[in-house]
Amino acid sequence: MKNLINEGGMDRFGRISLSEILFIIGFFWLGSTLQIVFFVLSLILLVTGIVGFCPLYTVLKIRTDKKVIKISKTYWLIFIILFVLIGGVGSYYSAFFTKKIFLEDYNRMNNYYKQTLFNTGKEMRPESIANYDALSKEYAVFLKKYTSYHPYALYGDKQWNNDITKVASIITDLKDKIYTGDLKESHLNLEKVRPIFQDILKRNNFSMLAITLVDFHDVMEKVIEAADTKDPVGVINTYPEANDKLNAIAAEANDAEIQAIRKNLEDIKTLAEQGQSEKLPEKAAELKSSFVKVYLKRG
Repeated sequence: MKNLINEGGMDRFGRISLSEILFIIGFFWLGSTLQIVFFVLSLILLVTGIVGFCPLYTVLKIRTDKKVIKISKTYWLIFIILFVLIGGVGSYYSAFFTKKIFLEDYNRMNNYYKQTLFNTGKEMRPESIANYDALSKEYAVFLKKYTSYHPYALYGDKQWNNDITKVASIITDLKDKIYTGDLKESHLNLEKVRPIFQDILKRNNFSMLAITLVDFHDVMEKVIEAADTKDPVGVINTYPEANDKLNAIAAEANDAEIQAIRKNLEDIKTLAEQGQSEKLPEKAAELKSSFVKVYLKRG
């Protein structure tokens, strides 16, 4: 067996570590064919790293074991610690950020849905058409992405593809009615989407607070950007939307931590109204800090 070995110790350590990274990327971040490719590459690196033999090295007449280096217990300990750290930290943050990205995608699409639902309920034809077109476009992107790729937060949900395809059919079938037909009937048909998504979020243990926090984040960044550039008009213009999104958060939870976010947002608006531009960046930093504190714990 020793005669077959053509990989040095550091080479083998690197292969096993890279194998772990590829597996994490494939498992958390990819779907369909690309996920399989990453899993296969991960397995190849893992096996060749453990065995110490790389067939490709034989073809290319390469060896990384020419210089025999004795791997001390310290190196083994460092390797094991790094391996555990890569697995633990990589998995945690991958699960965290893929869930966050999914919620951002969902909220972006859902905002158009809510607007279309509202406009059809009020029988506002031009607004209904505009928001319906935006919803159709955004949902097509959402559907394409999440039928082939399931983030970790949706793993094991066997109803997912069926449900989002059902929603796509409801949206597509409403085009003629929204353009020229009965808007009240369109509104009632659009209402059928709501329980489908509520069931999805419920069975996958999504917190409504987490959804509203993600929804607030983007508009909060607009307020902070205006504050950082000492632009009081920009702060005042972006405040109403941020206020609405924060009210949605308060409807889910309104404890001391949420109230701290509210206080900082109101303080920024007050400073902007008073023209105290120099104090805006400092207060913006406090707003972001209070939000991050809540989001990391409960988002």
